[in-house]
Amino acid sequence: MIHATAIVDPGASLAAGVSVGPYSVIGHGVAVGEGTSIGAHVVMHGRTRIGAGNKIHSFCSIGDAPQDKKYAGESSRLEIGHGNVIREFCTLNRGTTGGGGVTRIGDDNWIMAYVHVAHDCAVGSHTVMANATTLAGHVTVDDYASFGALTVVHQFCRIGAHAFSAMGSVLLKDVPPFVTVAGNFAVPHGLNVEGLQRRGFDPAVIRALRSAYKTIYKRGLALEQALDELAGPAADMPEITLLRDFILGSWRGIVR
Repeated sequence: MIHATAIVDPGASLAAGVSVGPYSVIGHGVAVGEGTSIGAHVVMHGRTRIGAGNKIHSFCSIGDAPQDKKYAGESSRLEIGHGNVIREFCTLNRGTTGGGGVTRIGDDNWIMAYVHVAHDCAVGSHTVMANATTLAGHVTVDDYASFGALTVVHQFCRIGAHAFSAMGSVLLKDVPPFVTVAGNFAVPHGLNVEGLQRRGFDPAVIRALRSAYKTIYKRGLALEQALDELAGPAADMPEITLLRDFILGSWRGIVR
């Protein structure tokens, strides 16, 4: 399952059923889980842990040193879960000491060509990153978030669960759960109704989230007033609680 032209360091660990394509390089300290396939010309370095059943396509750079001028060779990690699809020319970097030392990517993510995930990012599961999505350092992406092609996310931003950015968006602030944003610089464009319907959200929940969106974005309320008004509905619906708690915990501020 390892092509004759591939180079696998003796200090790397490949589980059963791993395949490695032509001219790929698997460096010391890399561990690859069962059934993961690695295409041609892929390069993996450092303390990189990759779970089972991933499909990594050609010309990716996985686990190389962080692009951070403060980085001075300290030990750091990249951890990738199970069942991810990582398309051509993606660059996924290890963490830095200042950011906790680890970059994490969860399970069942769809990561398209030319995506960059910088140092110390934390990406959840079931996300979609279309071509050339770029996450700067220390970005947090919650489950089921989706990014249109050429989306750019500023350092330390957080993207909430089920949020969606249109293609070419530039995100300088946090994006609350369930919200659609677009533009340079990104502004809110309603609820991600299409995504919620595809994932089987109850129509009553979607209606409640629409009402919450209007409270936050359409009624001219100060953010504190809007959050106070949502305190009641939040007690009865976990999705409203998630939305409200996300905004309360945003130190960078939300797209608004």
